[in-house]
Amino acid sequence: MNILNSNSKNFDKSLENLLLRRKKKIQSDSVSVSNIIKDIKKNGDKALLKYERRFNQNKIIIPSPKQIKKSINSLDKKVKKAIDTAYDRIYKFHSLQKFKNISYVDKLKNKLEYKYVPLESVAIYVPGSTASYPSSVLMNAIPAIVAGVKRIVMINPGHKGIQNPAVLYAAKKCKIKEIYSIGGPSAIAAASYGTKKIKKVHKIVGPGNAYVAAAKKEVFGDVGIEGMTAGPSEVTIVCDKFSNPSWIASDLIGQAEHDILAQCILISKDKNLIGKVIIEINKQLNEIPRASVARRSLIENGILMHISSEAKIISVVNKIAPEHLELNIKNYKSLVPKIKNSGSICLGKYAVMAMTDYNVGSNHVLPTNGSAKYSSGISVNEFYKRISYINLSKKGIESLGPSVITLANYEGLVGHAQSVVKRIRRK
Repeated sequence: MNILNSNSKNFDKSLENLLLRRKKKIQSDSVSVSNIIKDIKKNGDKALLKYERRFNQNKIIIPSPKQIKKSINSLDKKVKKAIDTAYDRIYKFHSLQKFKNISYVDKLKNKLEYKYVPLESVAIYVPGSTASYPSSVLMNAIPAIVAGVKRIVMINPGHKGIQNPAVLYAAKKCKIKEIYSIGGPSAIAAASYGTKKIKKVHKIVGPGNAYVAAAKKEVFGDVGIEGMTAGPSEVTIVCDKFSNPSWIASDLIGQAEHDILAQCILISKDKNLIGKVIIEINKQLNEIPRASVARRSLIENGILMHISSEAKIISVVNKIAPEHLELNIKNYKSLVPKIKNSGSICLGKYAVMAMTDYNVGSNHVLPTNGSAKYSSGISVNEFYKRISYINLSKKGIESLGPSVITLANYEGLVGHAQSVVKRIRRK
């Protein structure tokens, strides 16, 4: 892993270069993605099936109800119960995010309203093929359900036509009726522009690999996407001499096993702790099935930082703007008000990122790649449009109109001014 020391003269530049290097890796696939999207727009289902066969060895775009039911019936009851628990907690937390419409009548009897209107249709992208994430179904679909979206579509790649039973059960729990066994940039294009088999949607949400993130950026404008980058995962952990090195190592590995482009960063004032964490990482990597993925992620994108001051730690965290931040330190309360950039923040030694990925209730689809500086994770708000309604009284336009005419004429928009003049001219 890359090791940095804040006392070094080139610390800031080195950190910036490491963050930029990963960003370039994530963005490097946009050309091939663009070609796939063009192919889907031109050739529809034929092109979609071509890419499914190539990347997922899959010949089935729409799984049959019988196939889905059989798959769900094979699922362990303990897993179903765990999904049920997660559903209830995520639904509860997100139901508290509902917005109130605004209605306001001023002294001139003008009525102004601001209403939250649910989107008509959304597609949720759930990573699949070699990995399966029923939790991502819940995190994307439940906020849409709470918002009142009527048509929710699930895009989930299957391997050799087989989708994960837990993913299908989670979709059933969310009452999703449209399920497509497709993935990658071609799936994003199909949901964006439609094919004979797939009706296009108004918005696409959900995390994915670098190719999926690039595809979503490419189609944005023709279809809505989240107001953030939901790409390969990240965690930054701030720890101190009181932290348990075994726990810290497992938290880093837990994030690294997602993707070779995942980024795991450790920050500490304590050099000894960093050394102990390295030993634990080497030991624990041998204990997980996805060790090769985690190891490559840690070597290529992992960063261990020794930073001597709290002020510098805060500055570095805000610069990184991580998707997940764990403050595994004794005095975390002193840091919290000063940290402005992070998708979610886990406070204290028991608040581990892995818990937030499943059933705590908060959402795990969060801004990555520095986009936490200007955006937030998935919420109910993601599935609303906001519309203003204006009803002006005769007295209202006569009182406010002259001021509007002055400003419109000043801006050189005489047509604007005249449209008001005609309404307030006395007969």
